[in-house]
Amino acid sequence: MPRLPLLALLCAPLLCVAHGQAPAAPPTPRKTVYHQDVLAKVFREDGVWNYTTMLLREDLGLLMLGAREAIYALNISDISDRKSAVYWRVPVDKQRECTYKGKSADIECRNYVRTLHKINSTSMYVCGTNAFSPTCDYLIFADGQLKLGEVHEEGKGKCPFDPLQRYASLMVGNDLYSATAINFLGSEPVLLRSSQSTLRTEFKSSWLNEPNFVYMDLVPESEHSPDGDDDKVYLFFSENAVEYDFYSKLMVSRVARVCKEDMGGQRTLQRKWTSFLKARLDCSVPQPSLPYIVQDIFLLAGDSWEFGVFYGVFIPQSESSDLSAVCAYSITDIRNVFSAGKYKTPVSVETSHIKWVMFSGDVPSPRPGACINDAARSQGMTRSLDLPDKTLQFIRDRPLMDDAVRPLTGAPLLLQRGPAFTRIVVDNVPTLDGHMHPVMFIGTENGFVQKAVNYEGEMHIIEEVQPLDTPQAIKTLRLSLSTGQLYVGTESGAAQMPLSDCGRYASCLDCVLARDPYCAWSLTTSLCVTLPRSPHTADGSLLQSLREGDASSCPEPAPVTAEVVQVSPGSTVRLACQVDSNLAQVSWLFNQQLLKTSAPKHYLYPQGLLIFATSASDLGEYTCLATEHSGAHAYPRVMAAYKLLPVLPVSPGTGQEGEEETDKEAGITEPPVSQVTAPKRGTTTGGKDDTTPEQPQPNAGARQITGLQVAVASLALILIAVLGVGLFLGRARIRSRFRSAPSSARNGTAYQPAPQGKPNNHRTDQNSNNSTTAVTFSGKGVSNGPSVAITSIGEESEI
Repeated sequence: MPRLPLLALLCAPLLCVAHGQAPAAPPTPRKTVYHQDVLAKVFREDGVWNYTTMLLREDLGLLMLGAREAIYALNISDISDRKSAVYWRVPVDKQRECTYKGKSADIECRNYVRTLHKINSTSMYVCGTNAFSPTCDYLIFADGQLKLGEVHEEGKGKCPFDPLQRYASLMVGNDLYSATAINFLGSEPVLLRSSQSTLRTEFKSSWLNEPNFVYMDLVPESEHSPDGDDDKVYLFFSENAVEYDFYSKLMVSRVARVCKEDMGGQRTLQRKWTSFLKARLDCSVPQPSLPYIVQDIFLLAGDSWEFGVFYGVFIPQSESSDLSAVCAYSITDIRNVFSAGKYKTPVSVETSHIKWVMFSGDVPSPRPGACINDAARSQGMTRSLDLPDKTLQFIRDRPLMDDAVRPLTGAPLLLQRGPAFTRIVVDNVPTLDGHMHPVMFIGTENGFVQKAVNYEGEMHIIEEVQPLDTPQAIKTLRLSLSTGQLYVGTESGAAQMPLSDCGRYASCLDCVLARDPYCAWSLTTSLCVTLPRSPHTADGSLLQSLREGDASSCPEPAPVTAEVVQVSPGSTVRLACQVDSNLAQVSWLFNQQLLKTSAPKHYLYPQGLLIFATSASDLGEYTCLATEHSGAHAYPRVMAAYKLLPVLPVSPGTGQEGEEETDKEAGITEPPVSQVTAPKRGTTTGGKDDTTPEQPQPNAGARQITGLQVAVASLALILIAVLGVGLFLGRARIRSRFRSAPSSARNGTAYQPAPQGKPNNHRTDQNSNNSTTAVTFSGKGVSNGPSVAITSIGEESEI
């Protein structure tokens, strides 16, 4: 098989999509809410980092937070309230041993808490990297205090060695499932079950090839199973593909699964998984690109396991793209790929390369990789230990499925440019229309959480919120339905914020156009209120329109009273206009007509309007209009209104603030900028004046200019007088020296007095271009007078 260009093979199915229809423009978050405006609770402690391991203990009212060398028990309702803490530091000898192996003492050779799982009502299982020597222990919460046991179990295979390495783990009963590297170098990845019957994957590249583990969860497929199937543990990760042969490594996203009751094989695959199968996970964007790489997965459970959906965030593996994606996968679709799909098999070709192709031969019975079900039991096989070697040998060599798992909708739910997506959680929200709407909370690498929902194929980003004051990547997201809170973990701290802050929407239009499933506008209280999570019934006093965003039922807003602004001629006026939606288009009206802005007279910027060099023609009413489109409707809103009037004339002799602005014609100073703040919607900030604006009067400051001119003239006369006196005294001194000169000087010998108190060889300049010229003064009847040395200045730098 000849080598094919990478994009030609991978992107051929996508080229028709990219050329057949242009991809829709990525949606814009309707609101951007910065940290100072967020109802957030923050927890951090000096000297502690990496707040990324979280366990919700709603039964104890706690959020368990694992960090670097610390574990905290925080109040689940207010995480800034620390209930207890334990510190799990690395022994000095262990840290020294780690540094001897070439690791950093301050970063890598520390204990990063990575595994934190509930065992019972008071006990938890915790593991840490422990300076590249993974260790596990038991954590007890009793009498309001945390206590770390002294068991110190071996954590190899349960926790990563490297704190920077991704991993996944899950506690099912008393069995710990973990996906990580089992050696110091990280070259032996495993999916391990730590229990009485320990199982792991094979150390073969066809099973796991340099994987990056992301997420793991249990799906109870034995419930209501018509064929007596077993529960499954699903693992999501990315790895280097073995099925593609290219000049460089190619990463692909995978989903794998094992059976909960797997016990390994009798002879083949002893103490190894007999049910390990994996398949490619597709999240294809509508443009030619390399496969997108999964970063995080969240399982949104349904009323039954068949209705469960896995949501995942994906980013490009090439730096040439900044497009992130969200794809959703049905558990049923994934199950069908593993239970009825074709297998891939390796074959040798003439060039000695191994190619993976679809297996077209006879598949052994029982089906390789299947759990023990009613069909296997009917053949006398009640455990995986009873499976025949033919079935086990087949799955040992062919764990990869030929079919890929496609997104539930056939395409990504969300495509977004900008900072890469990092984490995701999803909440199923009941609304007034009787439907359930999945709301996605997506963490980004720049420290924002985007809140998005898909309405019948239309993706709408309600808002993006900055929970912490530092722009750091979101490393952990946890969602609590009992508290209605979202918990965020980063390197520098943890934060808690409500799933929705409906009070942020100040008007009916703002509330309805937000299309937030958590919120509705109350006609009774004239407030945007949070809906209860119980199923809703139609209530005429509440307004909510999610699919259409129809705000036509909103009452007319109260008129905005114009704020009076007094301006002086030639000044610059700033009219502020804070728009509460990124989707709104801003326009300005001048005397109820659309203002045609033009440079250099006007300058439009996101927070308002600047008017330069104001004159009488600029006086009048200015209105800031924000128009937001939703469906086929446009909803204009008055955000701010101003009335520009001239500065009142100032009587002579009376000091006014206007005197600070000097007359433009005088050219002394530039006029100051008149700063104006926009009034809040529906409030009155100034009186209304219906009189015709008067012509602007010149500023009364000329008398100050006249006084200044007189002072300057007086100083000039004094300076001239001083210079004249100095000149006269200098000439008199020279004549007196001439009369008292010695006879040698009168006979023609040059006489050059040395400066007093200085040697005669002292030089007053260090510039070779300067010259010393002898100037001779002639007396009456004397042909040659004494000469005085005068040093001239050759350059200005010597002054």
